[in-house]
Amino acid sequence: MQDTDARGSSPAFLRPQNGSSHRSSGYVPGRIAPLRPPPPSQSHAAAEFTSARQEARTRLPSLPADQHHRQAEANRHKNTLICFAVSSLSLFVALGIFLGIASKYAPDENCPDQNPRLKNWSPGKDPEKRVFIKKGDLFRLNSDATVHSIVIQDGGLLVFGDDKEGSKNITLRTRFILIKDGGMLHVGAEKCRYKSKATIILYGKSNEGANVPEFGKKFIGVGPEGTLELHGHQKLSWTLLSKTMYFSGLAYGHYTFKKNFSRGLNVRVIDQDTAEVLEVLKFDTHEFSEESLKLQNLLKNRSPGRIVAIAVGDSAAKNLLEETRVTIQNLLGSKFVRGLSYRQAWAFVGVIGGGNSSCNESVRNYENHSTGGKALAQKEFFTVDGQKFVVRAYSEWNDGVPISGFQVEAVGGVILNLLDDVSSWEPGDRIVVASTDYSMYQTEEFTLLPCPECTKHQVKVKENPQFPHVGEVIDGVDMRAEVGVLTRNILIKGETENTCYHEKECQFFNYDTFGGHIKILKNFTSVHLSYVELKQMGQQQIGSYPVHFHLCGDVDEKGGYSFKTYLDGLSIHHCFSRCVTVHATNGLLIKDTIGYDTLGHCFFTEDGIEQRNTLFHNLGLVTKPGTLLPTDRNSSMCIGIRDKVYGSYVPVPATDCMAVSTFWISHPNNHLINNAAAGSQDAGIWYLFHRVATGDSHSLAIETKSELTPLGIFYNNRVHSNFK
Repeated sequence: MQDTDARGSSPAFLRPQNGSSHRSSGYVPGRIAPLRPPPPSQSHAAAEFTSARQEARTRLPSLPADQHHRQAEANRHKNTLICFAVSSLSLFVALGIFLGIASKYAPDENCPDQNPRLKNWSPGKDPEKRVFIKKGDLFRLNSDATVHSIVIQDGGLLVFGDDKEGSKNITLRTRFILIKDGGMLHVGAEKCRYKSKATIILYGKSNEGANVPEFGKKFIGVGPEGTLELHGHQKLSWTLLSKTMYFSGLAYGHYTFKKNFSRGLNVRVIDQDTAEVLEVLKFDTHEFSEESLKLQNLLKNRSPGRIVAIAVGDSAAKNLLEETRVTIQNLLGSKFVRGLSYRQAWAFVGVIGGGNSSCNESVRNYENHSTGGKALAQKEFFTVDGQKFVVRAYSEWNDGVPISGFQVEAVGGVILNLLDDVSSWEPGDRIVVASTDYSMYQTEEFTLLPCPECTKHQVKVKENPQFPHVGEVIDGVDMRAEVGVLTRNILIKGETENTCYHEKECQFFNYDTFGGHIKILKNFTSVHLSYVELKQMGQQQIGSYPVHFHLCGDVDEKGGYSFKTYLDGLSIHHCFSRCVTVHATNGLLIKDTIGYDTLGHCFFTEDGIEQRNTLFHNLGLVTKPGTLLPTDRNSSMCIGIRDKVYGSYVPVPATDCMAVSTFWISHPNNHLINNAAAGSQDAGIWYLFHRVATGDSHSLAIETKSELTPLGIFYNNRVHSNFK
């Protein structure tokens, strides 16, 4: 029998036919199991299957046995092909995934720091440790280190570690690095530029230790068969202003006013579009009621949107009419003017027609000849060019003296508009803006700020300019100031003392001029420097310059170099002896390099035999006198330095000295293209052709024949802000 529920419907559960109450493992109490008919008996099922097979035979014609065999073979062949295709596709997919993952994590053969043979090297900080990196020593520097010196030779290799995020910050301090006889130093590569921050500090004083033959002290030296490859993050080196950069950042300059005992209401009316102070007025509303009416008429007749700043001097309340107070309240939005009392300090900044939301004001009560502080009102605005500026007004009594004043100045940084895309420049970078006046000393440095509102042709600087810098073409003359970025992520820096300590140099300089230097000798294997910053480099002695190619001969294809030697995108600034010296060296490319605030000739070809060198799109500015050569010296150095002066001869500064130049070219067969000489003590570009070689090359008795040599390419070079 079947159990029924209380309503007599279908049973909720089926009781096992054998009467057992055992439940299956899948039993869930309360779950309703639907009724199914019992399965057919075995004999009945067999009969149905036999009947169906006979029916099929009556519908299908019979096939010969060989045809059945061929069809089976074809099916097997088809299945084999399908299986092979699926297997091949799976193999290729798996191989693609594997290669994709492998390529993501595989070392890049263009990146020197990813060489699998390198060993991590941590020499620690021991200023007495002399390091020799020789054959079999392949080192990767991953941490800060201080050593006495490093010599890399006989196939030894030193590489600065890097990562894809550029998160490393490695500083190496040493007295010198000498690379020779197969030694190699790599920081990045041309096809794998260094992303992190690398700093090499060259330390030591001029009177410490012995000189290394041919190199001296405090240097990175590349001898025969040495390799020096330094390649920093690529960025635009320099460009031009596309719009004038005004003094203080505002087209009409900043405004400052402060005065004692200026009784009444002192008023300034300011142009909201340019920050220009349009009107400077004073209304003695303490003494004269008609002054109150004049102020009322002024406010009613000025255009809505004009900025108005008001500061009380001494007292302004006695004859300040109620209707004038109401006008100030209604037009400017002041809350305090209606209650202004005797000798109360009040300062206000607002906009005509702007209401209370557009103003800022402050009051201080007068007590015992003092207001106990300053009533200061200030509000920020933007010019039509997007420059933020602030207007301030203040009023106070201090020890019985009434003081009032105003300020209008740029705040939050000054935006520069530039000719080229400078999106590679970053917040924190230092830039230099050239003078566009007669004096090179109007050149200014600035620090870049974050500027989300800037376009790719704009940057924002932290400091307010002290001088105007023209950014226009005026009457067909390109007057636009050069703007260069000084910061690079690879820095080579000379460590200097706080004061001058060497008697000879201290006669003319009040600071230490013994910096580091880079010197390259003949028969080097490879030297390429790009986007490297050199700071406090060079020494006031012959042969020690920020970058010096010394008697190298041909350094291009003519000299057997398959890859032309070059300097590209260097920033050489605040240095003590020249920028780049090309000495008896031919075929060198100097490109996009900045030389700023240096002593002596900046880009310098030395002996008069240097040829086929190309100087392309370089910027030199603030080239100051040095002591090395008579042509480097100013008048006091010319007279004061007696070394190598014949007999009792007294040099004449105007003819014997005073020729320091940003570009000093001593042979006509060199190329100057798109360069800018933007400020030197004497000359921008000076060509001086020798009949015979000078300096170290003089003994070779080489006749230069410069007067018979055609001038190399001289195209589109700019010169300005020089004394001569």
